[in-house]
Amino acid sequence: MELSLARVDYLQVGVTSQKTMKLLPASGRKATQKVVVGDQDGVITCFGIKKGEAVPVFKTLPGQKIARLELGGALNTPQEKIFVATGSEVRGYTKRGKQFLSFETNLTESIKAMHISGADLFLCANYIYNHYCDCKDQHYYLSGDKINDVLCLPVEKVNCITPVLACQDRVLRILQGSDLLYEVEVSGPPTVLALNNGNGGDSGEEIVFGTSDGKVGLIQITGSNPVHKWEIGNEKKRGGILCIDSFDILGDGVKELLIGRDDGVLEVYNFESADDPVLRYDHALSESIASIQGGCVGKDGYDEILASTYSGWLTGLTTEPIHREGGSGEELKLSQEMQSKISSLRSELEHLQMKVVQEREKYQQSSQSSTAVSSVPAFSVNDKFTLNKDDASYSLILEVQTAIDNVLVQSDVPIDLLDVDKNSAVVSFSSCDSEPNSNFLLATYRCQANTTRLELKVRSIEGQYGTLQAYVTPRIQPKTCQVHQYHIKPLSLHQRTHSIDHDRKGEGFFKSDNISTISILKDVLSKEATKRKINLNISYDINEESVRYTLKLIHPKLEYQQLLAKKVHLIDALKELQVHEGNVDFLLPKYRSILEEADQLLEEYKKQPAHLERLYGMITDLFIDKFKFKGTNVKTKVPLLLEILDGCDQDGLIAFFEAAA
Repeated sequence: MELSLARVDYLQVGVTSQKTMKLLPASGRKATQKVVVGDQDGVITCFGIKKGEAVPVFKTLPGQKIARLELGGALNTPQEKIFVATGSEVRGYTKRGKQFLSFETNLTESIKAMHISGADLFLCANYIYNHYCDCKDQHYYLSGDKINDVLCLPVEKVNCITPVLACQDRVLRILQGSDLLYEVEVSGPPTVLALNNGNGGDSGEEIVFGTSDGKVGLIQITGSNPVHKWEIGNEKKRGGILCIDSFDILGDGVKELLIGRDDGVLEVYNFESADDPVLRYDHALSESIASIQGGCVGKDGYDEILASTYSGWLTGLTTEPIHREGGSGEELKLSQEMQSKISSLRSELEHLQMKVVQEREKYQQSSQSSTAVSSVPAFSVNDKFTLNKDDASYSLILEVQTAIDNVLVQSDVPIDLLDVDKNSAVVSFSSCDSEPNSNFLLATYRCQANTTRLELKVRSIEGQYGTLQAYVTPRIQPKTCQVHQYHIKPLSLHQRTHSIDHDRKGEGFFKSDNISTISILKDVLSKEATKRKINLNISYDINEESVRYTLKLIHPKLEYQQLLAKKVHLIDALKELQVHEGNVDFLLPKYRSILEEADQLLEEYKKQPAHLERLYGMITDLFIDKFKFKGTNVKTKVPLLLEILDGCDQDGLIAFFEAAA
């Protein structure tokens, strides 16, 4: 069945956080549902749609930022009570907007994640989990890493309270009371959890998780061991997962999986076979999708997918066709409705334009006054700095509630800026004085009009650590800027592993196939221990075979990049020959193929600048580090090593490493 959806923008609220929009239960089958959404201005807005227009049900006064919004109620009854987490407080509202609960948790940190099941309330700050029943403290747990989301398996199905924490260290932690029952390692840092089919599946034990690197998986949480059911990769290199829902948008009796990503892509997966989900539909919005829900919103009988975006837009993708099939009378009626809506929007726009002019004049007059005090306009920036393990790079995503004018990027360590296909900004580089000020990079991205989201890619050098700074300037008056800092760590291209011997106390035991990794660790630990005046004993055992193994791992990449570089350098000369001779029939097949693939070769080479130099640098560091552990300085032999690298002979390279001593 082909899925055809039409986009409808309903209204805009303030900037929204992840999982802060829900659909209230419908009053009847196929009846329209009310929408409730909380924003970072602290306002809860509840509305319905009538004749294509948003009709408010209630709206609260501004307050602290709303971090989460959930629906609750007694078990096995319609979940129509509205709960919001704001600061360290949880508030409850009826579907008419009457507040019935104000629970101050006395948490020292703001609430980041929340789940509600009957009288049980599950709250998480950055590292702390708390379980309350009827607002009384029950259980507590301190996580080893940042908690991104929390969920509890349905009590009515599993007959016990089983909370699940999604933690930044690529682990789902399953709790029992205040204790850790077990951990489940997943493929990426989990950012969101959802019950499969909205109810945990037939067993009630199935959880769908989404990761910051764009993967989605299904795990069955049993009493003793997890069962991995399926996982969707991210071959298209799309954004991280922010929200998940289950809804039968196809109308075939089986719920589809709805996914919202931080690059604005909305996806619908269905289960054509009983095993893995298949992508059936996708739609790209211009900003990250903070919440997603399936239901009936715009018109009775027409299902749709509703998404709330970072800047607060409530956007629907509806099954209602835009062009109705019917007689001329119906078409005329639709035309009159549309004309009335256009007229209303025009008058509203004119009113807003007049108000802007008046306020601008008022500001100009007050700014020229002798008692004028300049006020800096506040704006919100949603940022993310994550490691892409597939291509050993970092993605820096900056999203602003208003259009971005420019972003200045500065680093005190050497890094490379890589091309991003989605990035339409114009980049310019400024010369840097790296010696006295440790300023290695200064680049400015000038954005096109209406750009609210900018994605950058950088690649660091392991062992060189410091800070990357982004100065974000939006298109608002008066001009203002926010600075965001991101730490580049010594082992910046490594990721956490969970195979740890917990019996060891007071010591760290590090293993790596790459001697350079051990060398970086040794240097950094020694430096930090000296700074803190800590006595640190370091011993090491070097396996000579590890050098040979590492070289064999690197060599295929080196060979490929050398061949790519040679082909790219030949393209101009071959094109000149083609122009002079008129054809290329006289060329050898390998040279003809270079001409045929010229565009792809140039594109690939452009995407990975300095990749070959990086590989040369890795092998050079490996050579120096191998002999540094033996107390020998071999830096004078580096030029000879570079000559051997140019020859791309693996056996010769290994022989040089073994004979250099």
